[in-house]
Amino acid sequence: MHTPADRRTFIKSIGAITATAAYRPAALFAAEPKPRKIVLRSSWQTVNIGDIAHTPGVLRLLEKYVPEAEVYLWPSKIDAGVKELLLRRFPKLKFVEGAESQAQALVECDFFLHSSGPALVGRKDVARWRRETGKPYGIYGITQGPLDEETVELLSGAEFVYFRDSVSLERAKQAGVKSPVMEFGPDGAFAVDLRDDASAQRFLADTGLEAGKFLCVIPRYRYTPYWVVHPRKMTVEDDRKHARNEAMKEHDHAPLRAAIEAVVHETEMKVLICPEDRSQVAIGKEMLFDKLPSDVKAKTVWRDRYWLTDEALSTYTLSAGLFGLEMHSPILCIGAGVPAIVGRFAEQTSKGLMWRDIGLGDWLFDMDAPADVERFVPTVLSLAKAPAAARALAAQGRANVERRQRETMAVVRETVLRAGIAIERPSAK
Repeated sequence: MHTPADRRTFIKSIGAITATAAYRPAALFAAEPKPRKIVLRSSWQTVNIGDIAHTPGVLRLLEKYVPEAEVYLWPSKIDAGVKELLLRRFPKLKFVEGAESQAQALVECDFFLHSSGPALVGRKDVARWRRETGKPYGIYGITQGPLDEETVELLSGAEFVYFRDSVSLERAKQAGVKSPVMEFGPDGAFAVDLRDDASAQRFLADTGLEAGKFLCVIPRYRYTPYWVVHPRKMTVEDDRKHARNEAMKEHDHAPLRAAIEAVVHETEMKVLICPEDRSQVAIGKEMLFDKLPSDVKAKTVWRDRYWLTDEALSTYTLSAGLFGLEMHSPILCIGAGVPAIVGRFAEQTSKGLMWRDIGLGDWLFDMDAPADVERFVPTVLSLAKAPAAARALAAQGRANVERRQRETMAVVRETVLRAGIAIERPSAK
């Protein structure tokens, strides 16, 4: 296996080539007819449009920056129409499903790429790849909580580790992670370009919403009630989380209702209450729509069903912006140039702090901090009252994300190239 010094030397030796705008990607592969094969470990679940979004986002980045590679998706879950959703956008995508397919991928693929997520979600599969193949791997856009010894070792063995928020990056450094490339790298979901414009247009027509004349809002429990999403008998820990959800739901949603009322009373905008995960349909009705005054309800739409990432993103792009208590709908919005405000809680991971990392700190709110709550409604109103200024700020955030995408994917590309050389020409140093 190559040492960190080998990896740094290789990256430096061809970095100058990939950094120039005149560089033609096919040039480096001209003498290498065998395409590189990347196994992408992703698709963690389908009950949340954000967890769905990690996969098509990273696939799009690979399509754009490593176009010669064949990509094999190793999913955890792609039910509920998500596999078909991916194939519509990426018809050449191959899937690693089942023990036999996984074993074949270990033999045939050159590089293992762990996709964005709330942690090193595929840790056991990273460990298996490392143990059974000795071939290189990388981590693209994760949040990292406290690290145990095994995680430190796995991250240190990666060719690169990109953390989607700077707090995770510093935590890993302090824990002793020694990967040769450790930097901030945006969540892959920023790159999603899935669309279902026809469904979005029908939804607007059916509900009386007009393009550019409504804001989206997303509610959220402190803890996602997976005991409801995946019906099961509640554990002691579930009981604790449920109690916390119930104790805080009025505190957490009162500022959102205040913002809805302000938008309706002070502007010509309407408001759409919509979900990011399956549990938020019900809480959107209970804690937002049902508690609004009748005159505000008349200009507010409650979406009564879950949707997939393509329809959601098409709807967001027709809106004037989004606010609420979730993370990945704002990510999808900024990736499309749509203004988005993030509210977060103490119970959440550090992922929300990425808004500071991409220059959108003014749109990040700690909903446990009274000073932040006080400025929440005026900031939401600014999306409705000054849409051009809001779009300009969103464009700055998007530009910062796209710059880091170019920089991080240059390293991904270089590393995948090196993996191919190491496999196809074992004697090369």
